[in-house]
Amino acid sequence: MDKKLLSHLADETLKEDFLLAFSNTESVKFTLISSLIQGVGKDPAYASPQDWFYALGFSLRGLLSHNYIKSARNLFEKDSRRVYYLSMEYLPGRGLVKTLLDLGVYDIVKEALYELGQELHELEHLEHDPALGNGGLGRLAACILDSMVTQGYPGFGYGIRYNFGLFSQTIENGQQVEHPDDWLRHGDPWEYRRPSVNHPVHFYGTVKTEVNAQGVETSQWIEAEEVMAIAYDMPISGFRSNNVTNLRLWSASATSDFDLDKFNQGDYIKSVEDKTATETLSKILYPDDSTLMGQELRLKQEYFFVSASIQDIVARYLRSHSGLNRFAEKTVIQLNDTHPTLGIAELMRILIDEHDYGWDEAWKITRNTFAYTNHTLLPEALEKWPVNMLKKMLPRHLDIILRINAGFLKEVEARFPGDISKLRDLSLVDDASHCIRMAHLAIVGSHKVNGVAALHTDLLRTKVFPDFDAMYPNKFVNVTNGITPRRWLLQANPELADIINESIGDEWPRDLSQLSKLSDFVDDTGFQDQFSAIKRRNKEKLAKMLHNCMGLRLDPSLLFDIQIKRIHEYKRQLLNVLHVITCYNRIRNGMACQIPRAVLFAGKAAPSYFLAKKIIHLINDVASTINNDPMIGDLLKVGFIPDYRVSLAEHIIPGSELSEQISTAGTEASGTGNMKFALNGALTIGTLDGANVEIKNSVGEDNIFIFGLTADQVSEVRSKGYDPVDYYNGHDELKQVIDMIGQGFFSPGDPDRYKAIVDALLHQGDHYMLFADYESYIDCQKEVENQYLDQKLWTQKAILNVAGMGDFSVDRAVHEYASNIWNVQREEQSEFRQDED
Repeated sequence: MDKKLLSHLADETLKEDFLLAFSNTESVKFTLISSLIQGVGKDPAYASPQDWFYALGFSLRGLLSHNYIKSARNLFEKDSRRVYYLSMEYLPGRGLVKTLLDLGVYDIVKEALYELGQELHELEHLEHDPALGNGGLGRLAACILDSMVTQGYPGFGYGIRYNFGLFSQTIENGQQVEHPDDWLRHGDPWEYRRPSVNHPVHFYGTVKTEVNAQGVETSQWIEAEEVMAIAYDMPISGFRSNNVTNLRLWSASATSDFDLDKFNQGDYIKSVEDKTATETLSKILYPDDSTLMGQELRLKQEYFFVSASIQDIVARYLRSHSGLNRFAEKTVIQLNDTHPTLGIAELMRILIDEHDYGWDEAWKITRNTFAYTNHTLLPEALEKWPVNMLKKMLPRHLDIILRINAGFLKEVEARFPGDISKLRDLSLVDDASHCIRMAHLAIVGSHKVNGVAALHTDLLRTKVFPDFDAMYPNKFVNVTNGITPRRWLLQANPELADIINESIGDEWPRDLSQLSKLSDFVDDTGFQDQFSAIKRRNKEKLAKMLHNCMGLRLDPSLLFDIQIKRIHEYKRQLLNVLHVITCYNRIRNGMACQIPRAVLFAGKAAPSYFLAKKIIHLINDVASTINNDPMIGDLLKVGFIPDYRVSLAEHIIPGSELSEQISTAGTEASGTGNMKFALNGALTIGTLDGANVEIKNSVGEDNIFIFGLTADQVSEVRSKGYDPVDYYNGHDELKQVIDMIGQGFFSPGDPDRYKAIVDALLHQGDHYMLFADYESYIDCQKEVENQYLDQKLWTQKAILNVAGMGDFSVDRAVHEYASNIWNVQREEQSEFRQDED
């Protein structure tokens, strides 16, 4: 059968309204039972809740596939410029409720399932969070895909299909213990395996260089090892939109299953050795890079991911274009941090080695194709790869990078003639460490570079990359991060969403600026009462969950003070602990406790990050001491919630009243947790760091608690010579707290347990300046207590926080990307129809 006829038959099928299968409860029941029998292969009379979950998932996936093909055909016909988002991490969260809400069929499906003897709420919890990321980087990537498809921008995502996530975290004897996060053990109802979509990825080998008949030097990458990248597609729905986009994830596969000769010789382990080694590439997110083998695997992962993605993007383009001359006009590739930066060298290799482009033409296409998002101000977090490692693993790419560098240094010499220091500082090669600076390559190889908060972008331009900003004065732009209100309010906090709908209408999930109308209700006692009652119920739900999962009993009348984020020194969970111990000491010393509070932590520490894991251990030891002290009772409770993930955050954030955003000023790029908490009516206590600055401006300085040194003051104090010992000796409460930690008060059986923490603070410079901000933080926490005493005032401030979150929608961020970086237009969308039973 020819393609024209097949296409015609597909067109006729696509004209059908597949949403009719979810138009009323009877049609939903018929659809689910059909899916259960035909897709899951189970008799409905004996089906388990897990079977019903998969039946529903498969049904929804079919509808999404239907809409995705229609969306893709529309883009193909229009030859639209497309955005390809490359990220090593995605944290989309559970898909079931999101998809039902996006399609507007949540209530109908809930009722149909109930009539079939199933509870939708139970099915929701059978879904495992896709373990494709670690923290804010992956959550941002998922939010951006959600926004692109919701707002009608032609965007697609690429990543790795990790078999195991970062790890599943348990707390045993107060310490973090890592377990494999086998999120795929029961399969994934949302994905499609695409065995026919595969690309060879090469490693090692040598480069053969010769001069052709035209006198042009050519290179061939030969004798390289080959790995196959197999595609898995995950359709992503838009909210109240008929558009669907795709997240394509790559899984590594060996070119052959096993060595038959070795198998026949009885050496069964050796026969599958190559296959096993190959497929480790996509086994686990972020292998431990504290060893050389771990570093090599990490580099292999990054190249595997970008090579497959770039090959796929080029192949997609060539389906409808002859040659790659207009590739940059129709394609923009966004690098989410430096992890995909090898894509710059890979596109150059494809253009030059496989499509015979000259260097200058290939470089012009490449620079006009890529854009780079920077996510860090910490020099140690700016990725570098050893030259020798690249030479061994990716010899052709090292050649290309060095040639890029040679051309770039000529530009530097022309811009700063005779300035050797500029050549050294701007070079893609760090001569001191013999490494390639990946951030430098990303900046040089992209047409735009963006920071993710106003302060962050300013510091990138003035402190981190000032010479690059001088070289390329229009290249650096700001796009402050955003979050999707669909998941972080509509889905996570449905009761609050309902009263917002009743008060201002239901357009805010697609246009978050509508929330500003809530300021009209700040003095409305009826709205205040509803708002407070919802917060109380969310606190009760959170308290019940914590009691069930970790045995922690919390009175919901406590102030719920929460810090959830990756455990890292610069995020300063340790400063929070110092405050907790200070409160503990004050209560023990008979000082009045105005506001009883529960201080809750959650987050994972990298397995090789010794000090971060020590901080988790300390939190749990402090919690054990305080929670079991009869003198304290319910005046102060402390808890560390294990295995932080997206679905857990959806329970924690709505119940929070105080959001801890306390990083050292000038270290946090943006943060998105700060936005999620404020959107759900928590007040922020924080430094003027990252997006806290913009949140303060949006919600009003009277509705946020700001403390500590500014980024400029941090630099000034450091330049004058910061000595934490002076603060230690000059503040009795601080000294007492540090001595208690250092002398084993919280670890009586092991008094030296926290020597490393005390040494880092007291004897190794307190790099993140906890001591410098301690007194200001303690005083600010006292102001929190004073204001919490007036519950009416606190509720008004919480309402104003929600009302001020309009600028922090990821939709606003995506509109800015589209106009300032991507140069793409929104596609016209057909009218969305929401069915009612």
